[in-house]
Amino acid sequence: QLQLVESGGGLVQAGGSLRLSCAASGFTLDYYAVGWFRQFPGKEREGVSCISSSGGSTNYVDSVKGRFTISKDSAKNTVYLQMNSLKPEDTAVYYCAVGEHCTLTPIDYGYWGQGTQVTVST
Repeated sequence: QLQLVESGGGLVQAGGSLRLSCAASGFTLDYYAVGWFRQFPGKEREGVSCISSSGGSTNYVDSVKGRFTISKDSAKNTVYLQMNSLKPEDTAVYYCAVGEHCTLTPIDYGYWGQGTQVTVST
């Protein structure tokens, strides 16, 4: 059974940190790019970060550059999103997804996890 499972979300104060995990089962992430996306209430999903299948290429939306870091652990078949210096405006449901290339465009990804809530309080 193919699965992508996000975890690590929660409630944190502004300035704090969280590490999101995207664990795959039933297939290997070595052959796929992985993207992290977030969705604000009433808004369309937006790309946050992505990492190529090899892990050698990454990309970030401007609003998180310098604060978020994406990484990949092939042994654990898991991609992480380390989020530091969190701001209230980072509050959203975060999703991971797999696709062919590292892009920040949701339509480029064909398989999605169920999402994890991140809430940053003031």
